[in-house]
Amino acid sequence: MEKAMLVANNPFIWVIACLIIAVIAFQGIIFIRIASKTSASVGLSQHEVKTSLKVGAINSIGPSLGIMIIAISLITLLGNPLTLIRIGIIGSAATESMGASIAATSFGTELGSSSFTSQAFTTVAWVLCLGGCGWLLFVALFTKHLGKFQSSITNKTKDKGFPIMIIISTAAMLGIFGNLLTQELFKGYESVIVIIAAAITMIVVTLVANKFRKLKWLHEWSLGLAILTSLSVIYFII
Repeated sequence: MEKAMLVANNPFIWVIACLIIAVIAFQGIIFIRIASKTSASVGLSQHEVKTSLKVGAINSIGPSLGIMIIAISLITLLGNPLTLIRIGIIGSAATESMGASIAATSFGTELGSSSFTSQAFTTVAWVLCLGGCGWLLFVALFTKHLGKFQSSITNKTKDKGFPIMIIISTAAMLGIFGNLLTQELFKGYESVIVIIAAAITMIVVTLVANKFRKLKWLHEWSLGLAILTSLSVIYFII
């Protein structure tokens, strides 16, 4: 594990991470400038644009803290630079956590274990980066066609009150996380208790976020809160 962390925090990887974050920040600035210039064409005043930017910045604090909770746990397992790169580009802490875990398991080890070598870290890094490339290529090549496909299916099932797209996406997520959880169930009763605590927390947070419109940002916090709750249960109760 120590050798893996030496590789993970190598100065060269830090340089790459800083360059990537700089590009992301540059893109953000360009997008804001373009939006400000084109605001008049959609009937927005400069005051409304500034207000929108302030509201967006404030509202982003909640989801960002939710991601930060998971990012902190990833830092101890994958090092600072790789975590910065992955969270900075993709922004989905849940996806990155799941991808890192699957990559480590495929290599024959676990994140944070003594058998997590520098080769295992390299495998995780390649899996996460290649996985991110797949998303970008898919979006570039198939977004337009998928939009037409979704509209076609939605229109056909709209009158029947059958939300087919919601059902498909929900089933896919349940299948992915169900596959991961079944591997943990056989490790002992502690794992079962952690899974139950995390599931209850996720359900409660989701119900609260759905019920109260001002708390919709809790959706982004749900995974982080589930992790903290389950860790607290296993630490203080068991």
